[in-house]
Amino acid sequence: MLTIPCRVRSGRCDGVTRRDFLQVGGLSVLGLTMADLLRAQAQAGPNKRKKSVILYWMDGGPTHMETYDPKPDAPAEYRGPFGVTRTSVPGVYLNELLVGHARVMDRIALLRSVHHNNGDHFAAAHWMLTGYLGSTAANRTPKFPSFPAIISRIKGANAPGVPPFVAVPYAMTVGIRPGYLSATYLGVAYNPYDVNSDPNSPNFQVRNLNLPSGVTVERLQDRRTLLASLDKLQREADTTGTMDGVDRFNQKAFEIITGRRAREAFDINREDPRTRDRYGRHVYGQSALLARRLVEAGVTCVSVHNGGWDHHSNIEAGMKSRLPTFDQSVSALIEDLDQRGMLDDVLVCVMGEFGRTPRVNSNAGRDHWGNVMSVMLAGGGIRGGQVVGASSPKGEFPVQRPLKPADVIATIYKALGIDLDTHFVNHAGRPTAINNYGTPIEELL
Repeated sequence: MLTIPCRVRSGRCDGVTRRDFLQVGGLSVLGLTMADLLRAQAQAGPNKRKKSVILYWMDGGPTHMETYDPKPDAPAEYRGPFGVTRTSVPGVYLNELLVGHARVMDRIALLRSVHHNNGDHFAAAHWMLTGYLGSTAANRTPKFPSFPAIISRIKGANAPGVPPFVAVPYAMTVGIRPGYLSATYLGVAYNPYDVNSDPNSPNFQVRNLNLPSGVTVERLQDRRTLLASLDKLQREADTTGTMDGVDRFNQKAFEIITGRRAREAFDINREDPRTRDRYGRHVYGQSALLARRLVEAGVTCVSVHNGGWDHHSNIEAGMKSRLPTFDQSVSALIEDLDQRGMLDDVLVCVMGEFGRTPRVNSNAGRDHWGNVMSVMLAGGGIRGGQVVGASSPKGEFPVQRPLKPADVIATIYKALGIDLDTHFVNHAGRPTAINNYGTPIEELL
């Protein structure tokens, strides 16, 4: 995770000390992290096809009953307080507040039978994002790399001058950063590039890409020249070509810092105000819009964090608060990608760590429920306009086509052309599969 420590003054990152500058995000000309990132990208080899993923993460565990799997014919204590809306696909219904989703249902695939039977926020989030059970509330340390980290390790960025994996507005799952989005044994170079800022803020800027006040590109170049001279003895002793490789990776890191591609991609103010309005002038809408800008510029994976879905009480007020901005941001993203001719190459995945209890509790809310949940996929070559799997009439467990988290992730890998037999060496020195016995969902591909 690449960030720059700073003191915020009037919403800006000013007053960076000389020591701060020498550590600018660990960037290669001033450290090692960015060079390591680029070196790892080169090891992944050339891209076969330039596809990308936008992971829209609903942190806290969204209720499936009030989103993608309503049960209008269930008893009132299961059905909940909302009605349903028709969608563009006959016979498919969604929560009445998801009017944008209903409009784009012909481009959406709903998975209504995903389950892992775990109600621990930490274990469930780790499972959904990695395909493996391996972390709990008692020990929150990630054990396996997230699927976006694996994708960025294998494919690298889709264009020069941008990082392969970016987290918007920040990288966090269930309270820890980068949490289960991390790369673990793949190395910190594959952690998400953490924007750590609200793109809806009038003072939004990605501090990682802005040089401190008073520091020019020329001064940065001078530092690179100084480092090169300090490396002279090692360079003369090197007979393996390592230093030549360092030069090449440092040059690419320098291009990211001083080049235009990444900076312009993050500059959301370049967007037509009407497009910004369409996504919604809130953190979730502008984060989804920024995700589109980033994949358009060549970023391979973008995570969009949307938290606050842990509704143990008053599910009606919670959903009325959360669903409209969620619906607007996701539906605008799908429509925008489609209209730009990008949807076939950008896979949008919407999910959280688990669903919620089918029966409404005594506080008019719903509790943790990993026995069944819904996941939404759109684009990336996925066949839309369909529902795969089904839960029971009361939304309690899968009754058709039960799916595991690893099946969802294997489908994403398959859509991106990633070999499911790929292995990486873990911290114990053992080859570890990226695919935990998941089977791609053939109905989608």
